[in-house]
Amino acid sequence: MSTPRTRPPEADRRTLIADTAIDLVAAAGLRGLTHRAVDGAAGLPAGSTSYYFRTRTALIGACYARLAELDLGDVGDLSGFGGVGAVGDAGGEVGGVGEVGGEGSPRPSLPPPPGPAPADREAAAAALAGLLHRWLTVGRARQLARFELSLEAARNPELEADFHRAGQGARARAAGILAALGARRPEEAAELLVAWTDGLLYDRLAGALARSRPAPDLPELTSITRRMLNAVLVEG
Repeated sequence: MSTPRTRPPEADRRTLIADTAIDLVAAAGLRGLTHRAVDGAAGLPAGSTSYYFRTRTALIGACYARLAELDLGDVGDLSGFGGVGAVGDAGGEVGGVGEVGGEGSPRPSLPPPPGPAPADREAAAAALAGLLHRWLTVGRARQLARFELSLEAARNPELEADFHRAGQGARARAAGILAALGARRPEEAAELLVAWTDGLLYDRLAGALARSRPAPDLPELTSITRRMLNAVLVEG
């Protein structure tokens, strides 16, 4: 007698659906995102996606939450240098798929801590370069989906709030890292750094020359991130 198959936990199935939806958006744009397409690509019984996410808006919201969760984990990997331990204390944690966390309370400008050793800043530049290299190579699909989904949020008021909330956790962690590196106004510095990194990612993944030039290697990216950090730490 065959053993009945164990049904995956609901949280795992929600994550599988969100991950599959992100992959579909990266490959085919939003026109390729349907409940039926997600069921097929995920190997789920027909109707599974619509059971968990009734509407297309809810499904896109799940993509935002999952992207935020993954990005937050990636940015958290940057917290092992410069004495940054509790970066998450900056606030703005993001919940799991199907639940987007709050924005967190704004924080006042911080007094400048003791200046970081040059090695701390260099380690930060190397860590950020490694993260960007990952997003430009093995994480390319996720970033393409993020850009595609951001445009949908700009056009759809129902999605705009969820999209902007989803981006706050990684920004808060970046602010914590920059504070540890000596930024006087870490939230402002984080906004500037995120804008620059988003611009670099878009330019290399979808810009006019994206298909005609290779992705930057780690030494090039480290040179870029070093200049970024030096600029935001002077300004911030």
